[in-house]
Amino acid sequence: MVLALTVCGIVVALVVVGLFVFGLRRRLIQRSGGTFDCSLRWDVPEAADSGGKGWAYGVARYNGDRVEWFRVFSYAPRPRRLLERSAIEVVGRRVPEGEEELALLSDAVILACLHRGTRLELAMSEDALTGFLAWLEAAPPGQRVNVA
Repeated sequence: MVLALTVCGIVVALVVVGLFVFGLRRRLIQRSGGTFDCSLRWDVPEAADSGGKGWAYGVARYNGDRVEWFRVFSYAPRPRRLLERSAIEVVGRRVPEGEEELALLSDAVILACLHRGTRLELAMSEDALTGFLAWLEAAPPGQRVNVA
């Protein structure tokens, strides 16, 4: 009986510590400011309908001429993807359709982009989209920027 209670106590303690570290990571990402909720779908087929599959919920952070994208449900201290402003080409925008409405946040707008030849989609709120497009257009003189 004592062994079972000890094991249960250790499991509960590990879960609490894991949740604390999880929250601390999110706080450290947002500490420098310039963050927004952003779901990402990487390497999207050109004309395939995936039915809302492949989306990963995350937090994006502006850092100079890059956007750093972190998975929300991860303990990794480094960003999962780095998107450079000079390499992002906006192809179009759309609203979520079908099962995507369930996979994404309720007010999401999907932005289709190319980044170094890789097709990707970013889903974010209308306010975050406005800020993202303004950040793209604010590129230093001489940089090629394509905002559809």
